[in-house]
Amino acid sequence: MSEAREIVVADIGGTNARFALATYAAGEIALGEPVKLPTADFPGLPAAFRAFADRIGRKLPSAAAFAIAGPLRGGGVQMTNSPWRLRFDEIRRDLALGHAVFLNDFAAIGHAVGAAHEDDLRPVAGPNEPLPHDRPCTIIGPGTGLGVALLLPESGQVVPTEGGHIDFAPLDEVEERLLSHLRTRFGRVSVERVVSGPGLRAFAETLAAIDGIAAPEGDDTALWTRALAGEDTLLRRALDRFCLSLGSVTGDLALAHGPGSVVLAGGLGQRLSEILPQSGFAERFAAKGRYEALMAGVPVKIITHPEPGLFGAAAAFAREHSS
Repeated sequence: MSEAREIVVADIGGTNARFALATYAAGEIALGEPVKLPTADFPGLPAAFRAFADRIGRKLPSAAAFAIAGPLRGGGVQMTNSPWRLRFDEIRRDLALGHAVFLNDFAAIGHAVGAAHEDDLRPVAGPNEPLPHDRPCTIIGPGTGLGVALLLPESGQVVPTEGGHIDFAPLDEVEERLLSHLRTRFGRVSVERVVSGPGLRAFAETLAAIDGIAAPEGDDTALWTRALAGEDTLLRRALDRFCLSLGSVTGDLALAHGPGSVVLAGGLGQRLSEILPQSGFAERFAAKGRYEALMAGVPVKIITHPEPGLFGAAAAFAREHSS
């Protein structure tokens, strides 16, 4: 058995940076207790990294993996929702890191799926069987936005994509009204506008306009809380419509990638894990005309690991540095 190696892993978002220690050996990854630090409290990543060391009260290893919310270009990234500007060579130097891996946050989710145990994957639709290793896996993460990646299980390669920004295609009159509603606000309407966090409000506003009633008030978090609790009839109807459209979009992306398997992740993934199997998600996912039988045979699951970003960062490091 190979000797265990310890690294620092981080999941850097616009609002919070999450850190943990991770160890890996013989293909197994173990995460320590995560520490969440608000990015606004620090001028940059090195300061937050050192605060994590202070928090756990020990010297950190000289190896790290960073999952970062944003496009990695030219050896760095300018965070979209944070003033942090990350230059990877500077981070390596400032933190005296002998080995460091930087990857997109949703690419880290892809690596998490590739390294996950079967009991970390909860069935949503299709056959309840292990993910096939000889066919591609589409990974979709509805949250604040809509992340999309492609995992090639045989090689372990993860391909980040911008699939969340393809055009939304309505399938019935309600979705036609939704498209018209969003088009007046944004012009072009991507699938991210419909099946990410803000999409629930868009459906609720559309249904309210159809019924001639007032749209619900409150921020997106409040609307989701009420919808998931079933406290509001209009919001529950909006949630049903959200699940239908998520099924359609997920099926389209899986069809484009080559149907093999699908794993849902993202901030809404676990919150919807009990609802999606009882919704119209599976029917819409498979409703692809001549390919309906093929799509019905695709296993669709939700990753339930509590820290997929940190776990995936560790898996990416382990893959890159395995002997």
